[in-house]
Amino acid sequence: MNRRIQTSRMSRKSRPSGFTLLELLLVLAILVVLGGFVLTNFIGVGENANADATTVQLNSLKSNIQMYKINTKSWPESLEQLRDGPTDPAQKARFQPILSEIPADAWGKEINYTLNGNTFELRSGGIDGQMNSDDDLIVKGP
Repeated sequence: MNRRIQTSRMSRKSRPSGFTLLELLLVLAILVVLGGFVLTNFIGVGENANADATTVQLNSLKSNIQMYKINTKSWPESLEQLRDGPTDPAQKARFQPILSEIPADAWGKEINYTLNGNTFELRSGGIDGQMNSDDDLIVKGP
């Protein structure tokens, strides 16, 4: 009986410890699949966050433009007038700058401002950075 116990102990000790190649490949495949899901979800979240931040920026600029209209009784011809003031010297003397610098969108691109009569439009090129494409972010004023 002692001999059987010794033999079974020896056979356990003689087996190599660790993982087989198949087990390692299976774990690696599972990690790659999970990583793919996580990566695609994080990329989408980042772009949505940039779009939301740009929309907030455009709405803030809309408020600044409306404040300029209240102070000067006219719409700004460009976004730079929110910082520099009106072109009329008499109004410029009384002007308090609304912005210290003209903001960019969340992708670092310039925001496009167009004035058409009593309405204006603020436009960001969106994710692709190209104006007048499907992903543009637009805020219109009165």
